[in-house]
Amino acid sequence: MLRFLLAATMVLQVPTASGFDSNRAWEHLRQLVALGPRPSGSPAIALSRKYIEAQLTAAGLHPIEQAWDQSTPIGTVRMVNVMATVPGARQDGGRIVIAGHYDTKLFREFPFVGANDGGSSTAFLLEIARALAQRKNALPIELLFLDGEEAVNREWAGTDHTYGSRHYVEAAKSSQSLATIKALVLVDMIADRNLRIMRESYSTPWLTDLVWKAAQQRGLGEYFVPSSTAIEDDHIPFLAAGVPSVDIIDLQYDAWHTAHDTLDAVSARSLQVVGDVVMEALPAIEARVTKPPAK
Repeated sequence: MLRFLLAATMVLQVPTASGFDSNRAWEHLRQLVALGPRPSGSPAIALSRKYIEAQLTAAGLHPIEQAWDQSTPIGTVRMVNVMATVPGARQDGGRIVIAGHYDTKLFREFPFVGANDGGSSTAFLLEIARALAQRKNALPIELLFLDGEEAVNREWAGTDHTYGSRHYVEAAKSSQSLATIKALVLVDMIADRNLRIMRESYSTPWLTDLVWKAAQQRGLGEYFVPSSTAIEDDHIPFLAAGVPSVDIIDLQYDAWHTAHDTLDAVSARSLQVVGDVVMEALPAIEARVTKPPAK
């Protein structure tokens, strides 16, 4: 049974016109962290998946599991991606995907609860699912909760990472549905109290431009800064398959992969900032990917 705890002390955020409510996102984050470490294949990640699916269902969506047995350096691990699609006005097969990972990295030396790294992206996706369900979307928008982003071994190397995104892309190729993904917006580690998101240089330039322009339009440019950095993340398999993709990530986080990645290190305000920016950027993204091709 999922554990429901008394509310943690926090500064409540005033919901904005974007429809994204970080107070709700924070409650999701708190519930997930209360489950403890949630590495792939663990009982706790199964509990978090039940929570995710219950919340998606409560938002009026239909969660679908994509499960497989993954070979890893520590043996075969059962992994499960979770998907849910918010309807859109156009039904011609095109869709936008908003994704993030919900697993936490496996550490044996200490309990790693991943409030920011795994928790923030999961909480964000659950709240934006609710907000999008109340929005008139030009295209269907798929919420994609990815398993197996983290390396099983200590170091990120070879193919020991991004298991969920690589499996999803290969499955989409096999089903011939990959071409219907018009854009991928990936979120990861977005709740740092000192939020500073740099432009990720592998990401598709036009899509990155639209997100950073939206931040400026919302008066949130101090959080989405113009400097750039290269980060390998779940967007890389999509980019390699030709899908326009942007990674929204703040890797300058002192608690990254330490026992200190707890609720004390993260902020509802940061979740609100990213929620507002993504919601602001969506109309421009929709307009770009639905524009008729030039004759």
